[in-house]
Amino acid sequence: MGRLSQRRKVRKFVLESEHPVRDKEDVLAVEEPLEIRLGNLSYSVTMRTPGDDFDLVAGFLVSEGVVWEAGQIVAERFCGGEDAEGRQTFNVVQAQLRPDVAMPETGRNVYTSSSCGICGTDSIESVRRSGHHSPADDGVRLLPELVAGLPTRLREAQALFEKTGGVHAAGLFRVDDGGTSAELLCLREDVGRHNAVDKVVGWALRSGLLPLRGTVLQVSGRASFELVQKAAMAGIPALAAVSAPSSLAVELAEEAGVTLVGFSRGTGFNVYAGHERLLA
Repeated sequence: MGRLSQRRKVRKFVLESEHPVRDKEDVLAVEEPLEIRLGNLSYSVTMRTPGDDFDLVAGFLVSEGVVWEAGQIVAERFCGGEDAEGRQTFNVVQAQLRPDVAMPETGRNVYTSSSCGICGTDSIESVRRSGHHSPADDGVRLLPELVAGLPTRLREAQALFEKTGGVHAAGLFRVDDGGTSAELLCLREDVGRHNAVDKVVGWALRSGLLPLRGTVLQVSGRASFELVQKAAMAGIPALAAVSAPSSLAVELAEEAGVTLVGFSRGTGFNVYAGHERLLA
């Protein structure tokens, strides 16, 4: 497996200091391409931080509406690929789908960067057509204090961010029946916030946990349309972000029945959709 981080020499400038310029070593999060193949079909290329790549591929296929239960992916494997020094790059994953699973559009060849999210599935209608796990009827209830505390719990578990300061995180929490406590089930980090979410959803798919009823997905960045889409496709009833949502993210959350929380930073938050799940 590829490295998650690498060390680089940098020149540090500190203004108004006795020694304003000095050389030091810094730790960077690794960003490399990953090609996703369905059988022999090259389906997508994404920029990601290596690690949990099988989860990433599985979660991406859930988000695309290609699969929605664990048995639909028969196998995943790394294909051959080497860098200039002849080392295995682990940058191509081949997923074998069950014979009865319909193949997606051929030649679609989706390209995603580590920041832009999935291109192409950009409409609420497409999510409605391809979704198999609706969170709308999920009766989970959430204590405001519980929701407000999730960013801190997420941050405390971010080992790669602690080293690099350069990755996003997504954490999946299972809420108890009273909505007063939550267990961290899975946390993933990546240079792309949508990759971190795909890794969480893929972990859940491969563990046979979809749909993810009674859960909250806490993310470290903003709440974009793509993140609400991924939550809805996995049946996650609540998505909380430390930053702002986009207008389309709010519209999709309202349509899909996802509780959408923004600006969650310990002392309070805004609820943009699904406020009825919050215990007053």
